[in-house]
Amino acid sequence: MLQATRIALLFAALIFSGCVTPPESYHPPADVSARKPLPKENFWWGASTSSYQNEDRGLPPDSPLYFQTDWDVYAKGGGAPVRGDEAVYSWTHFNRDLAALKKLGVNHFRFGVEWARIEPHPGVINKAALARYVDMARQLRAAGIEPVVTLWHFTFPDWLYNAKDRAHSNFLHPDAPEAWRRHVTRVVQALKPYVRIYVPQNEPNGALQLGWIAGHWPPGLFLHTGGYKKAMQVSADMFREAAGIIRSERPDAVVMGVYSLPDWRRNRLTDPTALVYNIVQRQNFDHLDKVADTMDIIGVNYYYAQEASLLRFLSRGHGEMSSNYTQMGWEIVPEGLYNVLKAVNARYGKPIVISENGLGTQSEQKRIRYLREHIAQMRRAMENGVDVRGYFPWTLVDNYEWKEGWHGQFGLFSYDPKTKERILEPAGKWFAAYIKRFPEP
Repeated sequence: MLQATRIALLFAALIFSGCVTPPESYHPPADVSARKPLPKENFWWGASTSSYQNEDRGLPPDSPLYFQTDWDVYAKGGGAPVRGDEAVYSWTHFNRDLAALKKLGVNHFRFGVEWARIEPHPGVINKAALARYVDMARQLRAAGIEPVVTLWHFTFPDWLYNAKDRAHSNFLHPDAPEAWRRHVTRVVQALKPYVRIYVPQNEPNGALQLGWIAGHWPPGLFLHTGGYKKAMQVSADMFREAAGIIRSERPDAVVMGVYSLPDWRRNRLTDPTALVYNIVQRQNFDHLDKVADTMDIIGVNYYYAQEASLLRFLSRGHGEMSSNYTQMGWEIVPEGLYNVLKAVNARYGKPIVISENGLGTQSEQKRIRYLREHIAQMRRAMENGVDVRGYFPWTLVDNYEWKEGWHGQFGLFSYDPKTKERILEPAGKWFAAYIKRFPEP
């Protein structure tokens, strides 16, 4: 958790009167018929990436199809480290990502489509870009790897971001819902011959909190609680519409929600009214509650556990270099994954995929231990009745890490910027050997 978030929680403590109600018990809408259970399949061993973090631009700046995202504009304005046009060349060198996936031996791969690349200007469609995404999915299937496509992974086209009117940007831009409807329809119609599994939105709960409360991500608004609530509802409505479009285009599709779900610990001494604990529990579940009935499977992105107290937030920065913390300053608690899996299972009763789990570190021994211990906690949850269907480490190759820029090595492969090669690291070798030995955990 970053400094802006700590300040936001401190202000929240002053704004609220000492009590924030916990999330209500989850009850699916009465007018929604229960979805058929997802049939059992072979376990999904995979890897996850995102378009913005990995893809190079692939176009010169003077091209009429050159595009920018809200993150590009935000970074150029000083809000984040500038990524540049290259990233790790997963667009022009997708063949190298595919070769890396084959080395791992995974049977699923989650990647994103960049909305701005497909629609660089309102109503202007880059048909060649859309066709290339289709070909990526085709190549994956030909290699025996099931594509899992994320339709929105944090970034909007720059034409839905207004730096002069940030309160009406992104989810709250007046053109966003209709543009989203057209985008989802266009992409799913193109991909449906090869893609069965879709993720409408990646971690909307985290992106909304960081963008509208902490002021840390686009649109960069601090404690904009009214906008936060409106943006959450618009985001949920867009998710629900995407799920409907996906199923209308491909009735056998699998819709997966993906959420950032840390394991929050309550300290009754430092948080006696459960103010902070209830705030972060709502961050975990409020958005998911609005859309869980539309999905077949829930994706859990788990990285860390943390005490939910103002004292702990304000004291962050001490001890993060110890062996029990990551490069990002996140506390490593494998048992927290077990706790989250049990909580999600109890709340929603749906199949679960661990859609992201990884460690920012320069120590491969530490990364191997992290993966081994978290997979062990996954197996423990499965033995105790949780229906876990898959595990996807974050991430395939070291890449741009949003606000942290190029700091934070999460990849099973490292990246040589001169040769563009993906270099299999010891943790990647360990993971490949593990899933070969234990195809069903």
